[in-house]
Amino acid sequence: MQVMIETKNEEGLKALIGQEVSIWCMNYTYAGKLIGVNDTCVKLEGAKIVYETGSFIDSGWKDAQSLPWSTHYIQCSAIESFGGVK
Repeated sequence: MQVMIETKNEEGLKALIGQEVSIWCMNYTYAGKLIGVNDTCVKLEGAKIVYETGSFIDSGWKDAQSLPWSTHYIQCSAIESFGGVK
């Protein structure tokens, strides 16, 4: 059986640039618009820290608080998972 593997240049976090994302890290969850990605950090605009998610069937977070600066950086080494927001 032959297996074909397709590689895309813009996969993972880079594919989500310009979208609203949720980033699950070792200690906290962050949400915001992903505006940058490099080898060490991701950059969020309008970032919020999520203290309580609430039910995942709800349309928003139960307790998400805006961070006091316009952009926020997250170390890639702390990221456990991530995804685009519906």
